[in-house]
Amino acid sequence: MIQQEHFNKGVLYIIVCGTEYATRVHNFVGKAQQAGWEVCVVLTPMATRFVDVAQLAQLTKHPVRSEYKRPEDPDVLPRADALLVFGATFNTINKWALGISDNLALGLLCEYTGLKKPILAIPVVRQGGGLDTHPAFSQSLHTLRRYGISVFYEPEVYPPRNEVPDEIILGKLQRVMEDHD
Repeated sequence: MIQQEHFNKGVLYIIVCGTEYATRVHNFVGKAQQAGWEVCVVLTPMATRFVDVAQLAQLTKHPVRSEYKRPEDPDVLPRADALLVFGATFNTINKWALGISDNLALGLLCEYTGLKKPILAIPVVRQGGGLDTHPAFSQSLHTLRRYGISVFYEPEVYPPRNEVPDEIILGKLQRVMEDHD
């Protein structure tokens, strides 16, 4: 069991989109905790269909959120030091680049982009599937990079949908944090 005092990298929000990456998040949480992160999970509405919310809450010791809270309700999650978009969909990438915050996950991405916090996005758009060559997608990736977001999208190295191994993601997240300091 991971103990609170072993977290030394800070609070990591894992923003999970509705892709097969969502099915990996349970294992990834444990690896991130072992690497020193206090982890909180935020789900897009579609991602709620892919995960065991109760198990994630037990793993993280934090509520798993997918909806906005009422204004008078207290924040139940600590402030994030960094965000990881774990399996960013075509939809999420494009809305985020435009500043659309029509769900909690996008709202947090827009907020933390404005706060200039370290964010690593792992898009999962299949190479050769049509969405990867849609003009809005490449423009959105460019826009997010211009905003200071670290976008790791190499589907030719991790085919077919940018299926990056967890250890590579954690290493990239570490470099993002080092570059941000």
